[in-house]
Amino acid sequence: MPKKFMKRYLPTPEKVQAMKSLRFLGDILHEPNLWHINRHSVARAFLVGIWFCFIPMPFQMLGATLFAIWFNANLPLSVVLVWISNPVTMPPIFYFNYKIGAWILNRPVLNFEFELSWAWISERLLDIGIPLYLGSLIIATVSACVAYLVIQFLWRRKIRSDWQVRRLERIRRRGTADQPS
Repeated sequence: MPKKFMKRYLPTPEKVQAMKSLRFLGDILHEPNLWHINRHSVARAFLVGIWFCFIPMPFQMLGATLFAIWFNANLPLSVVLVWISNPVTMPPIFYFNYKIGAWILNRPVLNFEFELSWAWISERLLDIGIPLYLGSLIIATVSACVAYLVIQFLWRRKIRSDWQVRRLERIRRRGTADQPS
């Protein structure tokens, strides 16, 4: 995996530890495993970050932070991945999740006409909320597990490729050293 690329663009531990909004976590942020970039921590970060990006809830980054700490995942990457669902991508993601939930519950897909009023929210909360959260949980779990497995596979493949290149390089060097000059 592009370890150097990730190190270049992810915030440093010092930068994250200096954030006032995360001071409530105290010394937990000084745990070195939260900052390592290796196959296991990156795969867990994808698991956590992608799972939270598909769940419609406020403070997704806080949830990703707490779960990254719990799963010993790479903390900055977990939080960054939550931004897959941003103000531009949220409507299609959550509408797709809603349609999946409605299909599983065998409910008709309601026409989406949002109105910011208590009457609309109280009338539509259960009609839309249950299929939305069921679909979100299913899509989040499947997507997060697939991302975890893909990262594990790609990382191992890259390691095997690097080993093969080094092995061939050693053989080539040995072959040229054995030849008389």
